[in-house]
Amino acid sequence: MNTTAEKLADLRTRLVKAQDPGSPRAIAKRDEKGLASPRQRIHALLDHGSFVEIGALVKAPGSPDNPYGDGVVVGHGLIEGRPVVVFSHDQTVFGGSLGEMFGRKVCAALDMALKVGCPVIGINDSGGARVQEAVTSLAFYAEIGRRQIQLSGLVPQISVMLGKCAGGAVYGPAITDYIVAVEDQAYMFITGPDVIRAVTGEHISAEELGGARKQAEYGTVHHVASTEADAFAWVRGLLSYMPSNCNEPGPIVNPGLEPEKTDSDIALDSFMPDADNSAYDMHDILRNLFDDGEFTEISPDFARNLLVGYSRLDGRTVGVLANQPFHLSGALDIDASEKAARFIRFCNAFEIPIVCVVDVPGFLPGLEQERNGIIRRGAKILNAYLEADVPKVTVVVRKAYGGGYAVMGSKNLGADLNFAWPTARIAVMGAEGAVVLLKRKELAEAGERAPEVRRQFIDYYNEFVATPYIAAERGYIDAVIAPSDTRLELRRALRALRDKTVQRPVKKHTLHPG
Repeated sequence: MNTTAEKLADLRTRLVKAQDPGSPRAIAKRDEKGLASPRQRIHALLDHGSFVEIGALVKAPGSPDNPYGDGVVVGHGLIEGRPVVVFSHDQTVFGGSLGEMFGRKVCAALDMALKVGCPVIGINDSGGARVQEAVTSLAFYAEIGRRQIQLSGLVPQISVMLGKCAGGAVYGPAITDYIVAVEDQAYMFITGPDVIRAVTGEHISAEELGGARKQAEYGTVHHVASTEADAFAWVRGLLSYMPSNCNEPGPIVNPGLEPEKTDSDIALDSFMPDADNSAYDMHDILRNLFDDGEFTEISPDFARNLLVGYSRLDGRTVGVLANQPFHLSGALDIDASEKAARFIRFCNAFEIPIVCVVDVPGFLPGLEQERNGIIRRGAKILNAYLEADVPKVTVVVRKAYGGGYAVMGSKNLGADLNFAWPTARIAVMGAEGAVVLLKRKELAEAGERAPEVRRQFIDYYNEFVATPYIAAERGYIDAVIAPSDTRLELRRALRALRDKTVQRPVKKHTLHPG
């Protein structure tokens, strides 16, 4: 092989082999299931024709017959014209398990993201650690994790789960910011059903143990997609809200839309039920507050009493937290607190303003909540909100009672501008709780008149105590506004706060509760 033509022919042969290097049996098995190859998955995710592969001719040492790629495809490309780094596991090569060269390739990709400052997307379909490589495999899980921590808060990191991932193969995704999994295809667990059966004798299916929907209920998976195409579309949509890194501004999409009050704004004036305890779907309010009625929800199957997600105001991304009266009346519990805290910290890391839409009766009472640490774990939302120094705006639409009022973006917790609807009820507790606490003696003495006395106190409390006007008189609410004015008031508020700066104290880091 001395001529240039022969050498070029040899290169082309090697590159063709590297395109689908798995054994014919493994490839046939994949094709039978109707699954895409790792490169096809990457092409489905990225802008057409933008993928540039790195390390296609890498091989595991030890045998010249080892396949190219070593079980992972890595490289870089574009999403909506912006650079991203991507890697995709190849189940047809060593079951997609992690070995030395696999690890080196992923580490090189993460190092590139660190230098360039661009998002990282991992497409996961891995058999876990490569048993044959013993401690080397474990060492590279640690090397990958070390780089993921360096990237954390610097660039967005997203994991797409497309197969059975166990052990070390789930710790990497757990470190990333967001996980999307395909239903009836993706599974995540520390130890699989076979190992559990052998160790404990417990029989459980992969779906019950760690299916996409189950892990979404546990709060591990942030979005469940019905197909791989849906998963990739969700990732592209999620990235459209985010800056490429923490030092760049986020995307601006269609600013200046609907600068005047619209019919959907006016509809909010008659939206809120007259009865304080009537439930409604908070999504119906959010759709009328943000650009194009859009709200990309995160973790909708976990802690359903609190909605978190992304939207836009005047073309700019905002992070939204809102109580959901349809579930637990919107009360905060352990799961909701941890969901909120994680979301707030992400928004703060990437300079995304935070909007709280409040209808909260307080923290959920009960033995189970206390037993599981509601005090220390509930404090996480308080800690995260206090630490966040991005623009923060709050709208109280109905109830804001007790500790729920305090942690859901109160003025004293560091919100920059606070608004309330006339339907807002801001107090230490609701009228039903207050009457028991404050009028116990009078009710006991009232006899047959007790229901009347109770009703009179509740009416008085709701009219003169639990109103937005006392809070406004004392400066805890900046303005009481008509619901129909909310969208434009939020737009003006965030425009005014756009250049907000805060001096951070010099210290290593905050110690988070729990």
